[in-house]
Amino acid sequence: MTSPITEEDAEALANGADLTPQAGILAQYVKDLSFENPNAPQSLQMQGQPKIEINVNVNARAGGDDLYEVELRIQANARGDGDRVAFAVELVYAGLFRLAGAPQEAIEPFLIVEAPRILFPFARRVIADAVRDGGFPPLMLEPIDFGGLYIQQLEARRQGASMGPAAGTA
Repeated sequence: MTSPITEEDAEALANGADLTPQAGILAQYVKDLSFENPNAPQSLQMQGQPKIEINVNVNARAGGDDLYEVELRIQANARGDGDRVAFAVELVYAGLFRLAGAPQEAIEPFLIVEAPRILFPFARRVIADAVRDGGFPPLMLEPIDFGGLYIQQLEARRQGASMGPAAGTA
């Protein structure tokens, strides 16, 4: 399904303009990084594999002039002997993206699926290095299916909308 051409678009095309949507990454950066090793040196001598809990969130916001900042927030906590904290790491890794000429319905999927997919390998390396520099083997995060998570989010929204205003009340 294509979107209708507006009068402005038709005029731009007649003047030889290229209306192909364009996406680009202007910058990527660490916004926040925290590593805690609260039980060192005992945590470095734990026996067995620690239990690791990982949480990932994506936030996106418009910045004007077709600019969008996308943040990938990753938190990982490792617990070992007697449920004691071995380490805790939190990273907010962000990218500044320009989306020019993109149809409105394509912006959200790009910001929630494609932009984090681009940022993830760099964030993964920052996490691995921080954990390794903290005295532990590097934490190598498994790839994340941002597309699948987005589809789940859309389904949850649809179910919430179909339940009406009483949804979620007790």
